Amino acid sequence: MSEIEKNENCCCGEASRKVLVEYLYLDLQTCDRCCGTDYVLEEVLKTLAPALQLAGYEVEFRRIEMSTRELAEQYSFLSSPTIRVNGYDICSTVEENACGCCSNISRTAVDCRVFRYKGQSYEIPPKEMLAEAILRSTFSVNIDDNRGCGKYEMPENLKIFYDGKNVKDKCSGGSNS
Repeated sequence: MSEIEKNENCCCGEASRKVLVEYLYLDLQTCDRCCGTDYVLEEVLKTLAPALQLAGYEVEFRRIEMSTRELAEQYSFLSSPTIRVNGYDICSTVEENACGCCSNISRTAVDCRVFRYKGQSYEIPPKEMLAEAILRSTFSVNIDDNRGCGKYEMPENLKIFYDGKNVKDKCSGGSNS
């Protein structure tokens, strides 16, 4: 699902409001964590989209592979996978654990995000968690806007990933296998 049509017949002739869901990830070819999160997020959006449209919201879904250090810097990328709604990370903190798939991609030890929900950690977020976060982000009025405060500094973990991936790509002629 790349974009969901907006509701042309919004009440009172008002223009539709936008919900931008961005999925930032390192790999959708081999990483179980990124692939699983992508699948769950898409399922949740398919379920929520009709209700959001009924409420006058246009939903746009963007998958953005953080394939280079430059892209990671452009998006102030902190951990993989990341889900943002209207520019806000749905997680208030970054928790990580070892990710075998991304470690294999870069041939270095890499940690990736875990999602905390109701006292438990998940490598792939539960549908309920994503639905709650998307709805809360969409309908919340008093979000503390701290985006853009301070200079972005790439976490050491991502620097190691990109450095390892670049060395591996040079050694294998650009292949990620």
